[in-house]
Amino acid sequence: MSKANLPTQEYRRLSGNHDGPINVIVWNVPGSYCLTGGQDRSISLWNPFTAKHIKKYRGHNNEILDITVSSDNSRIASCGGDRYPLHWDVGTGQIIRRYKGHEGRVNSVKFNEEDSVLITGSYDRSIKIWDCKSRSIDAIQAMDDAKDSVTSVAVATPLIYSSSVDGGVRCYDVRMGRLTTDQMGQPVTSVMLSNDRKCILAVCLDNTIRLIDRASGELLNEYTGHVNSNYKLSGCFSNTDAQVVCGSEDGKIFIWDLVSATVSTSIRAHSKTVGYVSYHPKHPCLLSCSVDGTAALWTSPTFDPEEEL
Repeated sequence: MSKANLPTQEYRRLSGNHDGPINVIVWNVPGSYCLTGGQDRSISLWNPFTAKHIKKYRGHNNEILDITVSSDNSRIASCGGDRYPLHWDVGTGQIIRRYKGHEGRVNSVKFNEEDSVLITGSYDRSIKIWDCKSRSIDAIQAMDDAKDSVTSVAVATPLIYSSSVDGGVRCYDVRMGRLTTDQMGQPVTSVMLSNDRKCILAVCLDNTIRLIDRASGELLNEYTGHVNSNYKLSGCFSNTDAQVVCGSEDGKIFIWDLVSATVSTSIRAHSKTVGYVSYHPKHPCLLSCSVDGTAALWTSPTFDPEEEL
């Protein structure tokens, strides 16, 4: 793909609403708004195309580490250092449920595809499943197979994928009660499913991102050039699955060609580690956030949000 079609141009800088590092940034499902979660224990709702801050959500007692959005955009869930995943009503800003059961910080949270349950992964080495429709605050199922911190989870119902500092990328078939593990040999800080659900992206702490065939577990490709040996980074696929994107500890964003694994481009994006990137579901637009306390929207030079959206 031509560099002109990649999101390399800064369109908006989102700043002024978090006190300290921003740990996570995600689009809502249609890609019209985004949410950020920070070290300051707050969540912010933005229109990233205008850089307008819309709403603040407070309820956590420690840093925010992950956010997930329901398919109808009416609810979000968040997690972090306080061990309690929270289920929110987006419109009112009220907490629907505060779940209890993890014994360490919660690193990752995802809705399943039906938005009926939440799946969390924790520093306590467990994955837990929570019923969104029940009034119970207790988990309905727990998996304790990891030998170290569970760093992220990804969902393709009925399958749950997880990454761990023990180097394992695990796949749980909840219906069949089956577990398969692919060992990366390095701590894995995040996993992401491709949009076609055929591949898994595993971001590892040896300055390498690995592409795995979902069905066979075969290693398909490796992506290098970025710096990642100390911090959790969350990578992603482009909306067409033609590119792999990830931040870097030197403040850059790297974009690789999926097939050739060559670096298509790198962007000097932030002054400190870029921990999270999120690609727009339809357009060549990319969100990033950093330890430097800012977030940004990047677009391709050929894409004008004011004309296209």
